Formats: sequence, C-alpha cells, structure tokens
Amino acid sequence: MIEVKNLVKKYGNHTAVDNLNFTVESGKIYGFLGPNGAGKSTTMNIMTGYIGATEGDVIIDGHSISEEPGEAKKHIGYLPEIPPLYTDMKVLEYLKFAAELKGIEKGKRAKAITNAMNLTKLTDVSHRLIKNLSKGYKQRVGLAQAVLGMPEIIILDEPTVGLDPKQIIEIRDMIKKLGKKHTVILSSHILQEVSAVCDEVMIISHGQMVACDTPENLEKIMEDTSKITIKVKASKKDIDGALKDIMGIDKIEYKNSSEQDVVEVIVTTDVSVDIREKLFYAFAENNLAVIEMYSYKMSLEDVFLKLTSGNKKVVNKVKRAGKSKKEDKSNKKEKNEEMEDEE
Repeated sequence: MIEVKNLVKKYGNHTAVDNLNFTVESGKIYGFLGPNGAGKSTTMNIMTGYIGATEGDVIIDGHSISEEPGEAKKHIGYLPEIPPLYTDMKVLEYLKFAAELKGIEKGKRAKAITNAMNLTKLTDVSHRLIKNLSKGYKQRVGLAQAVLGMPEIIILDEPTVGLDPKQIIEIRDMIKKLGKKHTVILSSHILQEVSAVCDEVMIISHGQMVACDTPENLEKIMEDTSKITIKVKASKKDIDGALKDIMGIDKIEYKNSSEQDVVEVIVTTDVSVDIREKLFYAFAENNLAVIEMYSYKMSLEDVFLKLTSGNKKVVNKVKRAGKSKKEDKSNKKEKNEEMEDEE
C-alpha cells in the first residue's frame, strides 16, 4: 500500500530524514514513534504531499507522491498535529468545503459528510461555529475532514494531544474502528496509547528507522533478563534460606515494603529461565506466606528509550531479529507456493 524509498529531507545543513525505507501493509494500524526532532512529522508531511523530499520517493498504492501527487493523495486522509480548521465556519459548512476540495463527486458529498459526522459523533454540533467548540470537538472536526470520502489510508499526527482522558478514549475507539477497514498510521508520544491501539510500531531516531515490528515482538527481543517481584511475610534471613537451593537465580535484591512484617524481594534470572513454580514450592516448604508475586515485563516505553538512546548494539540486535523474521516469512511463502504447484 505504501512504500517509502530512500527518503531524504534536508533543511540547509540539517538532515531531518536520512535515507528512510519502510513498507506499510494494508489493513493494519501502525504506530509511528520517535523523539522530538526525529523526523516523524517531516516524514508524514512528505508522505501526504505537503512538502517535497530532497531525495527518494513515496509510492501510494502504485502512485508516486512526487510524480503523480493528485492520484496519490486520493488514497490518503491526513490529520496534522494542528487541525487545518477554518474556525469562522460551521462544522457542516467546513465539511462541505473540505469535500469539495477533496474532489468528492457532487452526488456523493452529502452521504460522505454524513458518514464522517456519524463516525466522529459530530451530528449534534453540525450547525455550531467551530471556534465555539471545545478542544475535543475541534479535534473530531479535524478527524472528520481526514476520513471524509473514506480513503484507504488515514494518517494521524498526534490525534489525542491536549485532550482529556474521556476524549482520548473516544478518539482511540474511533481509530480502532477505522483500523478494521483502513490502513492507519498514527504518530503519538503516548506510548501506552500506541500499545493499546497499534498492530505494529515503527521507531525512528535521527531520521533513520531503528525498528519495525509488533509491540510484543519488540518487547521480547529487547528483554535480556526476567525479574520476579515477591512480597513475603518473613525476615530477609528466612527468605535467603528458602532461595539458596534454587538454581538459575542471577541476582537477589531487597526493597523496603510499606506493609508491616512484609519483605519485598526481586529475583533476577536469564530471560529463558522460568522459576516461578520453584519459588512457590520453596516458600511453601519453609512455611513462608507469599502475599504477592508478579513478573516484570518490559514495556514499549522501555523499548523506545533503549532504541533511541544511540546504542548501536541494541539497534543492530533488533534489526537482525527483523531480518530473520523476514527470511522466515519469505521461506514460508516459497514453501506454500511449492505445495500449490505440486497440487
């Protein structure tokens, strides 16, 4: 659906996007992540034809954004970080204007506007001036403009910035709904949001792609150790006695607990070792009451911080895993093709 090829964008001596390459498949929600100044908004602006690239190209459904901008843009709906609203217009008036600009056929405009308003829940405010709407409703109007005509690709730059928790949940639900029928690319600094909504994440740093995979796969690739936190009603001495014969423990740390007579201990092992069952039986055999036990899981935030820290070893580790995954995919495809030929 979208191919970004050798994309470069320079502003004088500053390189905002540095030889960026990636492919976006149809029917998925992608999270587009990166620190401030990493090149996210610049890349999105090039993909949507707002600005030109210094080098490289973006292919949208077979159409080059630089050579066939008109055809390429027909497949895209775009919500910039600051929605392009004419605040002295009423909501319906603005959407009619946007439909005309998008070149939606005259006979289909009314239905397209109704569909967009129903999706973004704007029907009740359709005759109000945009300048009198709340921040959340203004964001909805911007989103309605992006989905107008239901293009195959929806690109959203920070769609929930500045919204309250209720509005954020509503916008997320809309994005999930869109993801069932459209390809969505979502830029956000709220990593919890990306984990909750996106099928895959693309992380860029200094204008270069450092990772592209599912949040779950990235978390697995990045995890080197496994940490288990246990709250036990016992003394440190008793806990040491219970743990001494368990094989596979690399490190034991103690933390102060706010609960009386309860000790919190963190047990670190290799990521391939699971000792939870052994821990349970060890404490039970020593008559030590386990109040709580849980495993630490690396979050997308941890992954993001590691990959954008400038550590090349970490980035190369993820790239090797991604390359291996592509090779496995390719091998499976070849085997399936061979089986089909034999049949």
